[in-house]
Formats: sequence, structure tokens, C-alpha cells
Amino acid sequence: MEVTIHETTTIFPSKPPFSENHVLPLSHLDTDRNLNLTFRYLRVYVNHTTQQLDPYEVLTSSLSAALVPYYQFTGCLRRRPSDNRLELYCQVGNGIPVILSTVDCTLASINYLDDPDYEFAEKLVPDPRYDEALTQPLILQLTRFKCGGWVFGTAVHHAMCDGMGSTLFFHAMAEIARGGNEMKVEPVWNRSSLLGPRNPPRVEFPVHEFLSLDKDLSPYLESGKPAVRECFEVKDEWLDRLKGFLNEQSGLNFTTFEALGAFIWRAKAKASKIPGDEIVKYAYLTNIRRTVKPALPAGYWGNGCVPIYVQLLAKDLINQPIWKTADAIKKSKSIITDEYVRSLIDFQELHYDEGITAGNRVSAFTDWRHVGHETVDFGWGGPVTVFPLSRHLVGSVEPCFFLPYSSATEGKKDGFKVLVCLQEEAMPVFKEEMKQLEHGLS
Repeated sequence: MEVTIHETTTIFPSKPPFSENHVLPLSHLDTDRNLNLTFRYLRVYVNHTTQQLDPYEVLTSSLSAALVPYYQFTGCLRRRPSDNRLELYCQVGNGIPVILSTVDCTLASINYLDDPDYEFAEKLVPDPRYDEALTQPLILQLTRFKCGGWVFGTAVHHAMCDGMGSTLFFHAMAEIARGGNEMKVEPVWNRSSLLGPRNPPRVEFPVHEFLSLDKDLSPYLESGKPAVRECFEVKDEWLDRLKGFLNEQSGLNFTTFEALGAFIWRAKAKASKIPGDEIVKYAYLTNIRRTVKPALPAGYWGNGCVPIYVQLLAKDLINQPIWKTADAIKKSKSIITDEYVRSLIDFQELHYDEGITAGNRVSAFTDWRHVGHETVDFGWGGPVTVFPLSRHLVGSVEPCFFLPYSSATEGKKDGFKVLVCLQEEAMPVFKEEMKQLEHGLS
């Protein structure tokens, strides 16, 4: 299957959002070195309507209107001379590149990209080089399929927003596309004051216990070994059995994120043959928009999540009962307080120049089943499939995503799927470990 690129058009705000070039500071969460990367994902839309609307025309028109209040996406990221942090330079007359492409097949023939051929899926989403991603922090691609359906590919620099922030923007676009006259949620920037350091900065939560200082982050962002992606199904019955087993062992109840996360973390450690005396970390992002005091405004679309880490010796992770690992993940949630967030920000303020890293044995986990990606409706209904293509998350090069099955896929309404990124040499053993989920632990 060939993806044919037809044109790349720059879409400008429908009216000038500002009259003079200016610079906007980012928050200390935005400028986290682990977020200096592009996040890429796609949404799949099926054309069930009889109307002959052109999705490219609808999307570019609504994008043009949405870029008036969200004009910051037309800016370019650059290093601030004073401290080398990223800042946003907004220049009059800038716009957003939108790529138009086509594929000569139907979405049904490729199962609505539910578990896609990754080489093909990569061609449906822009993949800017490092320098291009700074000068164009948002690049979009619309690919038409033979059936009338289409795929909307997004490449957004993580310094601009997290998944919830980008979804706010796309919801604004969608409201305009469906004929709305005004946005339900007005965007709020104000990043450096809402999530900036205290004066003087003070680290009252011991974040140094799981973060270390190293100027060279390249060893942590590039493993040097081939990595592959695989999707695994998780049926409700298997998950219920796992939770039941952990409850029998401990008398405790665990969420899906805690129980399955603990199981997969251990399986990855076993498969990767990590030396027993090395520290391994389970990392996830948690939304702090309502945790901080005062709470962030509803329209705040910058990075509003902070990383949480659970760390163990590899030998303990592999040998201890899984319920203990699940319990460690459960207990980690108790540290999510305003003080934790402020200490993390102040730690960034004090040590940014020294380089902040969580190390090279980080397994990142995120749950995309309920974050709202699937509710963005441009007039064709919400996307039937939402699929991430990023290989980096929270300082990890081996992320794990919990994803819903495509709503267009017949016979796969039971449970959900897990997308795992792992070194190629470790994947065969990991697959064997995952079979325990189906057959039950003992």
C-alpha cells in the first residue's frame, strides 16, 4: 500500500491574532528535558454520512479559525540565551503545515488500523526532524482512503502541550467544524506564572531519590538496540482472573492499571535480562490540573501532568509476588500533592543546567482508554481508532499503552489491547510471559 503525498499547504489564522512579534515563556513542566520530543498519533474516521463534504476543506477551514485563539501553535520553539530553556517566539504571518495524501485502499481492508502495519502507519503521520519540530511545533496530515474514510495524523512538540492539552485544541477545531459559533472552553496560556518555580525555590519532597543529574541525556533516549512494537489482547476474563489472584494473595483490590501494569513490568524485566542489582523504574504521568493550588483553569492547555516513579531492584521485581509490585504502584499515587508538584518544578529550576534524568531502565505506562482522544468529532462522528506512534514517554524508550479496540472492528469488544515497545531481542521471551495472562498465574 502506497501513501501518495499530493501537497503541503500552510494554513494561516483566519484573522491576525496579534500585530507584533513577541516571545512567550513556557512552564517548567513544558521545558522538562524529557519532553523535548515530538508526540505522534493518528485518528481514523469512517464516512457514514451521505453528505459530500470534503474532510480536507472542513479541517483546514476549522483549523484556520481555531488558530486565532490558539495562535501559539504557529510560533517556533527556540533556546533562551539566559538559561538554555525553550521559549516560544511568535512571529506575524506564520501558519501550520497540513499535508494532503491519499491511499488506494479501503479502511476495512486494513482493519481500520486497529493493529496496523507499523511501516505503513508511519507514513500517515508527519515525522519532522529535530530542528523542524522546533520551528514547526504542530504539523498535520490528512489521508483520504478509497472508501471515503480518512486518517488524521498529528505531530506535536511535547513542549507545547500534553495529550489533554492537544485534545482541548482539537475539540475547539471540531466545534467550529460542526458549525459552532463559539468555543465552550476558552484557551489559557499564562504558563510561567501558573506552573513556575516558587521564590525562593525549595525542594521539600525528596525527588532526588528517583531523579539524577546528567547533562547527556542521549543514552537514556536512545537504547542503541533495535526496538519493535507489538499489540497484545487483554480479555476481560483474563484481567478478572489476574485481579482475583492478586486479591487472594494480598486481600487487596487493585485497578487495571495497577494489576496489569505490575504484570507487564515484571514480564519486560524478565525478557530484557536486566542484572538483578540494577534499579528499574515504573513511570507514569498523572494529571495535576486539579491537584495544584489553586487549580489550573479549565482552558489551560499546556503540560498539566507530572511523572510518578516506582523503583525496585530488578531481582525484587522479578522474584517478589506480583501483588507487592501492584501495591507499590497503588501507594505511589499517594505522593501526588501540590507539594510534590511544586518541589518537582523547583527541582527543575535549581538543576536544569545539570540535566535531569530518571535513568535508562525506565518502563513508562499510560492508559489511553478514557482520555477523550476518541471524542473529537469533526462531523463524521468520533474516530473509530486512535493509535500512538511515539517511542518515547516519560524518559522511557520502551513505552506501554493501554488502548481500546477500534469501534469499527467486529468481534473485538471484549477487553482492550496493549501496545508494547521493547528491544527486538527481548520480544520472544516477553510473548511467552504474556501467555501466563491467558492461562492464569499459579
